[in-house]
Amino acid sequence: MKSRDGLWSSLCAPAAMESSTGAAGVTLGPMSHQHPQGHPQSFETLAIHAGQEADPLTGAVVPPIYQVSTYKQDGVGGLRGGYEYSRSANPTRTALEENLAALEGGRRGLAFASGLAAEDCLLRTLLSPGDHVVIPNDAYGGTFRLFAKVVERWGVEWSVADSSDPAAVRAALRPRTKVIWVETPSNPLLGITDIAAVADVARTAGARLVVDNTFASPYLQQPLALGADVVVHSTTKYMGGHSDVVGGALVVSDSGLGDELAFHQNAMGAVAGPFDAWLVMRGIKTLAVRMDRHSANATRIAEMLAAHPKVTQVYYPGLPEHAGHETAAKQMRAFGGMVSFRVAGGEQAAVEVCDRARLFTLGESLGGVESLIEHPGRMTHASAAGSALEVPADLVRLSVGIEAVDDLLTDLSQALG
Repeated sequence: MKSRDGLWSSLCAPAAMESSTGAAGVTLGPMSHQHPQGHPQSFETLAIHAGQEADPLTGAVVPPIYQVSTYKQDGVGGLRGGYEYSRSANPTRTALEENLAALEGGRRGLAFASGLAAEDCLLRTLLSPGDHVVIPNDAYGGTFRLFAKVVERWGVEWSVADSSDPAAVRAALRPRTKVIWVETPSNPLLGITDIAAVADVARTAGARLVVDNTFASPYLQQPLALGADVVVHSTTKYMGGHSDVVGGALVVSDSGLGDELAFHQNAMGAVAGPFDAWLVMRGIKTLAVRMDRHSANATRIAEMLAAHPKVTQVYYPGLPEHAGHETAAKQMRAFGGMVSFRVAGGEQAAVEVCDRARLFTLGESLGGVESLIEHPGRMTHASAAGSALEVPADLVRLSVGIEAVDDLLTDLSQALG
């Protein structure tokens, strides 16, 4: 398959990137790319333009929604622009995939019907029966369910390690370890993994490092530049940003692996539909400005919660007392919009806080412009109950939106009582 109009391919080249500054003024990995004509392009510019040239027929500045299943061929086997059937390739999806690759500094991006569809395709591409995976002790409940209830039945073994400790990850390795999987920040306890350090562990072991970058988004963090092999996203979350689309993505730094994943993507078929791809692209255009506001609001809320007498612990990497604060400041541009906290009074008290919230909507998912509140133990992470990934029963998770922060603070104050 050819990329749309054959343009912007150089945006995916890591060698063409420049550095930016992290949350504590520390130099981060690559944050800008080179335009094909030689002009450097910042993240904010790429988010709007990469893979999204004006339509050559009409001049439309937004890529069209190619709501089509098949394409007229120029003779038998003569594909026009590389398109034959929309499971294999669709121009709207191609535009999104080029955009994703550019923003993560990767060689290839692939868009899927959901984040779990992306994860499933990745695991079935990288693993065979008898292989082993190291997974983190804090991860999205759906990811844990995929390993524990699906992949394990396929003959793949897995074990748990504290990914914030590279030594613990190293100790969990086995002779057939093929993948080390991390989330940073993690869901729901906002743990931080030193990506570069764990990448060294993975390289030494001959394993691939996969980083779920959903909580950070490529605006705040670029794992490939820090040594990861694959980046995973639920584009449902911050990339889409408006709670109106479900999608997933993979971005890789190795073209050969990208080709393997594209083969499996086509063979398995859980691709992003054209309208869903278009919605994610629309969201990405404002990703940078939204993430700035999410991060600023979350910082204010975390500080308020840390001082509240009914809160026993706050999980937010932007707080200096957070165990991963220094690492997060080194590898992230800012600290993101997710905050979790534990409530005095136990599980029932946590549930009551969720029920009393009014501006914070009780609901699963995250990363939208509106603020959400949930009880992970009974909602998003119920599948991890009884396992090493079980979350505290008194935990509340917030997805802090972009509303006026004083209104959010007022709502949380009344919800806490």
